[in-house]
Amino acid sequence: MTRLLGRLGGWCARHGWIVLITWVIAAAALMGASLAFPSPTNSDASIPGTDAQRAHDLMKEGFGAGYGQGGTVQLLLYSADGPLVEEARKKAVEESMDRLRTMPHVTRVDTPFRAGGISANLQIGLITIRMEGNDSTKIAETTQELSKAADPARRAGLEVVPADSSTPADKEIKTGPSEIIGIVCALLVLVFAFGTLVAAVVPIFAALVSVASGLGVIGLLGWVVDMPKQAGIMATMIGLGVGIDYALFLLSRHRRLLAQGVPVAESVRRTVAGSGGAVVFAGGTVIIALSALLLAGFPLLATLGWVTGISVVAAVLTSVTLVPALLGLLGHRVNALRVPFLRGSGNGGAGWAGLGAWVARRPWRVLFGSAIVLGLLAAPALALKLGPIDEGYGTQGSEPRRAYELMAGGFGPGFNGPLIVVAELPAKVAGADAEIVADLVREVKAVDGVRHVADPKLNESGRSVLIQAIPEYAPSDERTAQVVRDVRAIALPGVDVHVGGKVAGLTDAGDRMNERTPLVIGVVVLLSALLLLLAFRAPVVAIKAAVMNLVSLGAAFGALALVFSFGLGSGLVGMDPPVNSSYLQTIFFSVPIESYVPLMLFAVLFGLSMDYEVFLLTAVRQSYLRHGDNARAVAEGLGSTGRVITSAALIMVAVFVAFIAYPDALVKTFGVGLAVAIAVDATIIRGFLVPATMVLLGRLNWWCPRRLDRVLPNLSVEGHEEDEDADTDEDTDEPTPPAREPVTAGV
Repeated sequence: MTRLLGRLGGWCARHGWIVLITWVIAAAALMGASLAFPSPTNSDASIPGTDAQRAHDLMKEGFGAGYGQGGTVQLLLYSADGPLVEEARKKAVEESMDRLRTMPHVTRVDTPFRAGGISANLQIGLITIRMEGNDSTKIAETTQELSKAADPARRAGLEVVPADSSTPADKEIKTGPSEIIGIVCALLVLVFAFGTLVAAVVPIFAALVSVASGLGVIGLLGWVVDMPKQAGIMATMIGLGVGIDYALFLLSRHRRLLAQGVPVAESVRRTVAGSGGAVVFAGGTVIIALSALLLAGFPLLATLGWVTGISVVAAVLTSVTLVPALLGLLGHRVNALRVPFLRGSGNGGAGWAGLGAWVARRPWRVLFGSAIVLGLLAAPALALKLGPIDEGYGTQGSEPRRAYELMAGGFGPGFNGPLIVVAELPAKVAGADAEIVADLVREVKAVDGVRHVADPKLNESGRSVLIQAIPEYAPSDERTAQVVRDVRAIALPGVDVHVGGKVAGLTDAGDRMNERTPLVIGVVVLLSALLLLLAFRAPVVAIKAAVMNLVSLGAAFGALALVFSFGLGSGLVGMDPPVNSSYLQTIFFSVPIESYVPLMLFAVLFGLSMDYEVFLLTAVRQSYLRHGDNARAVAEGLGSTGRVITSAALIMVAVFVAFIAYPDALVKTFGVGLAVAIAVDATIIRGFLVPATMVLLGRLNWWCPRRLDRVLPNLSVEGHEEDEDADTDEDTDEPTPPAREPVTAGV
């Protein structure tokens, strides 16, 4: 593979303008097409085979307007100066309802002046609008149009706020300043790393082209597959990080070879043959980890996984084609526009090599010290609080947050997450007052935690009944999930009880994640270890790398628990506390983490952590194959990669931290988890723990049973210098590294 990549890099360097223009045109065309023809998005969070999905399917069967595809929209009314039933205010509300009835797709408008439609103090009311035949993918636009139709109420001095009935998966997350902040921070890190502006701009340019290409493909794919609204933000987050990092690794090696006097074209060829192979394998591990989300049994999560993988594929392709083309075009000008007082990469590896030698002299102490620190970082993860995030954690002052507060204040917190109970009956019944229906209503009312039960509604066939039950607790309260389970446990002869709605769906999502998480983790670890085995032909190294990545994940989840579950800084990352909170509560308050977030974080972090492992192991193996001294190889490998891995990690951390500024709890969670994991991985794990374990394992690092060595395909990733020289026209002798035989000998 290294020779094939070397030829590809050499060709791209010789035909730089062709490659550059092709990529720019492709990226512009793809991005332009996706912007000119924006595809619909569908953030359906349903999970096939779950009880909530069965309830949703039954709701479509003959329950009339508002229970099928159209759904309902609710408008909250608030009168700060007096009761809504005052004559002028009531007249304005009724005028608003008359206008709402004339809106397209509206089949029914329920007045707030009804039982259960107005609060006890008569100051908060609820207009329920039932829809049919509308486009359910444009519910946000429809809601805003309906809200505008209620302007007569606003002119009467009433506050009108549309209630938000969507799930976190329905939120449209728009890109904005965070990308710019991340790019600027990355540029500053690159300037300090290289010391020249031209070299610093190359990875940024390559990453922007790869992100634009990936987003263009994702946007166009939205016409043929259901595309979540988070797809763009996830692709941008990961695409920027890996795109800059992969280009950085290639550029660092190229500049090092130029400093040794290697001609530009030959330097590019060697760079792509060696570091390019590491890029391909590193990208492969990320894609494998993301693809494993297909096994989670959660379509939304699976789609987010392979969509994010598209951005990684784009980053790999631009790294092994566009970056060589740019390096070939720039030649020695890659070191132009040097920044005063900055040395650039220079001999920065000496300090890292010194650290490697220091670790090699005291591996046991370093191992135990690192393990203690990592254990302390991971310990809080045991208290990680999982659960749905309701709008009570939304941005203060936003419409969804305001609607949540009005609903909770006027009708109780459970009204923000009603349970839709749909029961299949053993036989057709004549009406909602049938004995079996009455028994079911009594059973639902008797469930602990149910505050209110609406009148039952039969479907057209008389074989199913729908009952809306309001829990006592907020949607994010873990007790609400237990209410869902208790309602489902109702046992009446011949009656199958199902519970749907937002809370029930998220409860099922959590249960499905708990069920499938061991499978996904096992597949990711196994396939990633297998890929490393193919790359390095070393079983011990492959297993150890997988274990190290799991360690960094523990630290990430520990940080998430501290920030969100314990609330030690949730306010500092921009989460808004509940109203009427004390000063301390505005800074420290607990926020649940969506049940599917840890699995998504695991897949992304495992892949990204493997990137640094591949680059470090590549350098260590190159040194080991040259002289056969394991401790020396560890020090040299750390010395040659420490600075560039640290720079890459700083860039990745800067990008992820920038996304914490987004006013969305899910994005904040990903930002904190990714940033902490990468920081820990590039410092404690790659700087101390990995070198210490490699020194202690000695020749076992590179041991491979003879039988296994014979059956493994030759997919070497390292592309060491001896092989590169042998591949040139001037030298045709086949080199034999001194450590080759001990590496594959049986023990």
